[in-house]
Amino acid sequence: MAAVGAYGLWGLLPLFFRLLHHVDPVEIVTQRVLWSLLLILALLALRNGLPPFLAALRNRRLLLPLAGSALMIGINWLTYVWAVNSGHVVAASLGYFLNPLVNVMLGVLVLKERLRRPQMLAIGVASIGVAILAASALTTLWISLALAFSFAFYALLRKLTPVAPMTGLGVETLLLTPLAIAYLVWELGHGGVGFGQDASTTALLVVSGAVTTVPLVLFAIAAHRLPMATLGLLQYLAPTLQFLTGVWLFGETLSIGQMASFGLIWLGLVLFATDGIATARRNRMATA
Repeated sequence: MAAVGAYGLWGLLPLFFRLLHHVDPVEIVTQRVLWSLLLILALLALRNGLPPFLAALRNRRLLLPLAGSALMIGINWLTYVWAVNSGHVVAASLGYFLNPLVNVMLGVLVLKERLRRPQMLAIGVASIGVAILAASALTTLWISLALAFSFAFYALLRKLTPVAPMTGLGVETLLLTPLAIAYLVWELGHGGVGFGQDASTTALLVVSGAVTTVPLVLFAIAAHRLPMATLGLLQYLAPTLQFLTGVWLFGETLSIGQMASFGLIWLGLVLFATDGIATARRNRMATA
């Protein structure tokens, strides 16, 4: 239930951010950072997590990779909010369909992991889909690639950084806070901010902190209790909901090239997930 809750909330994010279409995307992200930080600090205090948080801030070996992951998640958030409010939800969903395959690629190139043949086949099929997309929807391809690669590099940096999930997220948001405050101060002198314009906009901007943090907390719970194969399959719930939202609710159209591209990418994901489940089953049988 925690995993379904996390991926379900991430999948429905376009509905939330579309309510803030009249607010500058950069301000949405800055407000998201500030209100997330307050909520994360409160959760850390309730769980006696402030001492590790303060220790991480004093550890220079942790601060540098966390600064990098903060940059990646900031780019990811900004690209996603802009894409949703610019009518490119389908392109955004494609980014998160591609993300698991980019993770595998980084694992091979950076962590020197070896691919099994079914994984190589899955990546090859998906790569053909990306090539078709590049030819048929070049103007929005950058959105998909920016989201896929920024979140993949974020995950890689967090994997290599020995810090608890909530502690790391707290440090990341704190590192982004000076940039967020500086932008809001600048925006106040250049036309004003959306926060405070009216009650509904202000409330939505405050809630953006919970919208950011709650799925991450649910994901952390699920990651500790579910097999990776199960978690990997449920991962596709979020981009599927985003894709359906873009097509059915927001009326985005798909070209023939995009449909062919999505078909090949989904086929690649099916091959990838099937291999993951089969491997996990063999490992369980071997250790039984």
